[in-house]
Amino acid sequence: MNDICCIGHITRDKIVTSQHEAFISGGTSFYFSYAIARLPRKVSYQLVTKLGRFDVQEVRRMREEGINVVAYTCDNSVYFENSYGGDQNRRTQRVFAKCEPFKIKEMRGVEAKVYHLGSLLYDDFSPEFVKELSTRGQISIDVQGFLRNVRGQEVVETDWKEKLDVLAHTHILKLNEYEMELITGLTDPRAVARQIASWGVKEVVITLGSHGSLIYADNSFYEIPAYTPRKLVDATGCGDTYSAGYLYCRAQGLNFVEAGRFAAAMCTRKLEATGPYSPEFEWFG
Repeated sequence: MNDICCIGHITRDKIVTSQHEAFISGGTSFYFSYAIARLPRKVSYQLVTKLGRFDVQEVRRMREEGINVVAYTCDNSVYFENSYGGDQNRRTQRVFAKCEPFKIKEMRGVEAKVYHLGSLLYDDFSPEFVKELSTRGQISIDVQGFLRNVRGQEVVETDWKEKLDVLAHTHILKLNEYEMELITGLTDPRAVARQIASWGVKEVVITLGSHGSLIYADNSFYEIPAYTPRKLVDATGCGDTYSAGYLYCRAQGLNFVEAGRFAAAMCTRKLEATGPYSPEFEWFG
């Protein structure tokens, strides 16, 4: 049994900023997996992904880096365009292609203590999928994909009607300051955390950009500072990198503050370059 299993599509991404334009692979599963793989091998990990049959070379590259990958193919990979303005915490998105949702039968033989659902679009994981998987291990969710609806090609963030069914089976939920208001109608992070906990979530992790992050667990709040990057290059994948660092630490039994600080430091490193997280190894003793 693995400590962590991430489930999510690998995407084709077009990244547009005021300084550059790049075409790269992406998606929660992509950024999360490389972040885990580039940390000391203290936890066991597996990825379950789905992508277009003409993009499978990315799976080969991941396996060459030592990532354990179960891959399914469909007609097209999810294809995003992510455009950033002056605020790297905000972006506009368009979707040029979609891939098939995940099915519980695709999880046959996959065992993990924690399943991290890297949703990219609202229909990637059904409530039935989440409920069934929760009988096998703890569910960790980054809420962003559950809030993304596609109208034409534009991504529109909206609350999702199945949230109470999904969150009742969720152990860890990560969301940011924009997403927290969307799903609760509240603007105070502490009130948001209490509300989400009342829906059944055991660990609520709210990232607040340059203001750090807030963790609510066991009826206590833990404030995590942000670390200042040496330069701002690309925020794509920062939330996924945070999740990877947090779950990596929690899987080893580290406490909430230790996990949050480690995750925040990883997130800062990710901000400084395009592509997945790449550590400076002297950080790790």
